[in-house]
Order: sequence, then C-alpha cells, then structure tokens
Amino acid sequence: MAKQKRTDNKGRRLKEGEYYRKDGRYSYRYTDKQTGKRIGFYAPTLLELREKEKKLQRDLEDRLLTDSTIRQMTVNTLFDRYMATKKLKESTRENYRATWNNHVKNDLGLMKVLQVRPSHIKLFYSNMSKAGYSRSMITLIHNLLYPAFEMAVDDDMIRKNPAKKGVSDYGVPPVARKALTPGQQERLLAYTKQSTIYNVYYPILIIMIGTCMRAGELIGLTWKDVNMRKREIHITMQLIYKNYGDGFKFHESKPKTDAGIRTIPMSNDVYQAFVEQKKINFLRGIRGDYQVGDRKDFIFVAKTGRPIMPSAINSFLDHIVKAFNKEEEAAAARENREPDLMPHISAHTLRHTGCTRMAEHGLDMKVVQ
Repeated sequence: MAKQKRTDNKGRRLKEGEYYRKDGRYSYRYTDKQTGKRIGFYAPTLLELREKEKKLQRDLEDRLLTDSTIRQMTVNTLFDRYMATKKLKESTRENYRATWNNHVKNDLGLMKVLQVRPSHIKLFYSNMSKAGYSRSMITLIHNLLYPAFEMAVDDDMIRKNPAKKGVSDYGVPPVARKALTPGQQERLLAYTKQSTIYNVYYPILIIMIGTCMRAGELIGLTWKDVNMRKREIHITMQLIYKNYGDGFKFHESKPKTDAGIRTIPMSNDVYQAFVEQKKINFLRGIRGDYQVGDRKDFIFVAKTGRPIMPSAINSFLDHIVKAFNKEEEAAAARENREPDLMPHISAHTLRHTGCTRMAEHGLDMKVVQ
C-alpha cells in the first residue's frame, strides 16, 4: 500500500520536514549535519515557511554556521574574539577596549551578530554624530567594527559585512591644528617667565617647543636620558597612565614607532632650560627615588617626586592662557583697543609649534619628522 502524502487543511502536499499544526501554523524541522541537533522554525503560512526554508538552504549551501552558540553571539562577543586574534601593544589594546566599553558595549554591542544590518551601523554612527562626537572617534570605532564583522564573514557566520561602508559623512570634521605664530610664542614665553605664579613652568615650555617631544616622552624623561656634556636627549621610552587591571598608574611604554627611539640635540635655550629645571627641583626638595619599572629620577615631577600626570600639562597650559588673556583684556580696556588674546594651547600645540619653527628655519622636513 502506497504511503499517503501529508497535506495541510487546504489539501496542499507538504514536503519532507514540513508539518501542519493543529493551531493552524506550519513548522519545519531538520537535523543540522554539523551539530547533529534537531532544529526547527515556524511560520503562519506555508508560503512564509518555504521562504524560510529557502534562506536556510542558502545558508547551508554557503556553509554558514547554524548552531545555537553562533545564533546567540552578540557583537560584544564577536569583538572579544576579534581582539583575542590581534597582537597589540598593551596600551593600544587598553585604548581599544576603553573606546568599545564607553561607546559600543551597551548599544550596538548588545545586538546579535546575525541581526545587524548596514542600517543599524549607519544609525549608530549618525547618533554619535548628533551627540557631537568627532569624525576621528567614529572612524576609530569603525576600524574596530569592520574587521570584527569581516572575521565573521570569513568564519561563514554571515554573508556580508554590515560595516562595509565608510564613515566619511559622520562626525564633527577635525579642526585644523595651528601652531603658535612667532609673536604668540614670544609673548607666551615672556609672560610665563615674568609671572610669579607660572614662572616654574618656563623651562618645560622651552623644552617642549625646542625638542618637539610628545607629552608621554616628556613626562617619562629621566636625568639619565639627558647627556648635558654632549647636549643630547635620548628618547627610548615614554610613560602612560592606564589601568591594566591593577588600578590606574604609570606604566613604561615604548614609543609608537621604531623612529620614536631617537637622539635629540639640544639648542642652547633647551640646555639652559634643563639647567634651570634642575635648580627648580633642588629648591623644591624633589627626591628622585620614585620608580616606574626600571626608571627613576624623573625630571618633570609633582611635589611628591612622582612624574607629572599627562593631563597636568594641558591643565597648566590652560591656566597660563586664561591668566594671560585676563591681563590682556584689562590692558586693552585701559588703552582703548581690541585685546590680542592667546588661543587655546595644548601639549600638541607646542609640539606642532616647535616643528613649525624648525621648518621655518630651513630644517629638512624628513629630519623634523
């Protein structure tokens, strides 16, 4: 006797694995060859069920992973897997994770990988733009999302990378960094040197402009790195203030590139600034026994002898500029003229200023770089 074909309530024949349920819904069940598990799904109509079957067939043909672990994987978990594959400096890894935790983890990161569409990515970037985030920040996040999803494509978890598009239309465009003009530089240094409050910072300003050092290199500088006889500064390390799971504290870190390990010749002004800094440290009773890794006897320190914080540089620069502008506004009011105010200045401004002065004096830009 021939086996009777199964049908639904409308007499339509059902394929193998298809079922018509008493509640009026349709179901499909199959055995996943990769896991050996029985997997099924439902649909209110036969047409919708077969659309799901077609998608399943495409997935199986494309060898997409279909086990429950992959289906439940969130973007956060995907990012963790991606980071585990990368060989990074500890400081870089910490920066990436901090950026992710602050901006992605509790938003896009909670979505299932299989649910994310290009529109989700675009909306995420758009919301960051509206919140005032810079293009560089959104680009950094994109450079974490894109390769993570690309890894998912390579692992046959998804067909297409939803973060494929760029981010050129999102975020606040970067403001062109401007160096101080020669006049501004001269006025800033003169004001700082003559100030009874801020003159203690005069040597560090001379050194920052005259050497173009990064903030981390500057605060990590020890007297052992400075050869006063040969008038040379040896940059081999920098300090960063990070939490690597042991609380926030200073850590040694190699410069960003091999070219960052270098010897900087001292100008006469820089040499005299180091002499003055040594006097300041002596008068303040600074001890040089504070140690970070193998490094001690730091040059630019707080009263405790601990290296100054990276944020402290921008902080005292901000105080100097505000004090300067306040006096300038008062003088302009007395003299019935427009005030010539100092712009906002950061550690990078002074580095850029130093490089600009070198270029203006004819130094080859390759050497400056």
